[in-house]
Amino acid sequence: MPYNEYRSRTGGQKWTAVREEYMLENTTPRIKTQPNGPYIVTGNVPLYELIIEARGKEYVYRPGRAFPRREQYALCRCGQSANMPFCDGAHVSCAFRGGERASRKPYSAHAVTYRGPGVDLTDVEELCAFARFCHAEEGNVWELTLRSGDPHLKEMAIKTAVECPAGRLVAWDKETGEAIEPSYEPSIVLLQDPERGCSGPLWVRGGIQIEGADGHEYEVRNRVTLCRCGRSRNMPYCDAAHVSWGFKDQ
Repeated sequence: MPYNEYRSRTGGQKWTAVREEYMLENTTPRIKTQPNGPYIVTGNVPLYELIIEARGKEYVYRPGRAFPRREQYALCRCGQSANMPFCDGAHVSCAFRGGERASRKPYSAHAVTYRGPGVDLTDVEELCAFARFCHAEEGNVWELTLRSGDPHLKEMAIKTAVECPAGRLVAWDKETGEAIEPSYEPSIVLLQDPERGCSGPLWVRGGIQIEGADGHEYEVRNRVTLCRCGRSRNMPYCDAAHVSWGFKDQ
């Protein structure tokens, strides 16, 4: 909100205290889901585009567009905006219903564990965004985990797990018990999937707090994907409905 409005709403607080609270609220990366409306992104979060591209039996991310930095912006959640990826109010005219059905339990409460000789793997299938990075020339991530006594296959098991944008898959160091995660700055990526003829979800990276329409704060994670086609049955998260629907944002 504008600073003057914020100050007026905080009553008799001293100017310094008000300013500090205002700056904290408006610089911490955050995504707030609006009831049957868009995602409001605050905190000057970078917005990029990456294109999923097949190379042999593996997949890579190819750079796409980069959008100008904004302190705050609204991203379409209904899939109907004529100004993608931004909201243009289409959720009102299309009577969008974006009720959130995703579990509010932490990732660990749902995860299935696969133990390998070199690395362990956890998996929450309902988070799958069908990005297909779990497949490599040497096999899929589950096979690679079970064969991870081989140093090369261990490396590939970790690679295929950490490249999953949805955070469905997490590789775990067997010695430390710590999750193996790439280092991301807080950012949002629009995924495009020309091989499947569709546009993918919002890839939220770097531990951004996501707040539901009712104020619930979801577990902060390094990698999650949010629905932007308006069809997921696991909102706010993506469930790969964009593929079957053939969602396109261009």
